[in-house]
Amino acid sequence: MSNKSEHANSNKNRTPRHRAREFALQGLYQWLLNFEYTGVIEANIREAHGFDKADAEHFDTLLTGAIRDADLLRADLAPLIDRPIKELSPVEHAALLIGAFELKNQPEIPYKVVINEAVELTKSFGGVDGHKYVNGVLDRFAAQVRPTEVGAGRR
Repeated sequence: MSNKSEHANSNKNRTPRHRAREFALQGLYQWLLNFEYTGVIEANIREAHGFDKADAEHFDTLLTGAIRDADLLRADLAPLIDRPIKELSPVEHAALLIGAFELKNQPEIPYKVVINEAVELTKSFGGVDGHKYVNGVLDRFAAQVRPTEVGAGRR
């Protein structure tokens, strides 16, 4: 996982929620590659430089929720992607899990914010065009899980 957070830092003011998503992405990345226990990953990340500036509660919700619901989220996303989910880059996979989890479980966060945050994570940590892929998949997923909100936003 390339760490382009210096680049991301210069592009925008990173809110505590955005930082929580960055740390959750890093935790999911570890989980996808090493299959470590959530508690081990969480403990390591909480010791990372800058974690004190993150929304720790949101981090916990995202990391534990996305890991707990990973199989369900993957099943929801499978019809929307053009390849087996295991063939996605770990960054795209993690960003999709975070975005899908937030879209399904956190209706208080506007769908456009959820998608934009997942796109920004993918731009910061992923490959060149991964953010476009994540944007397209989550846009279609949002239309399924939040049809009223998405419909109103597109009018």
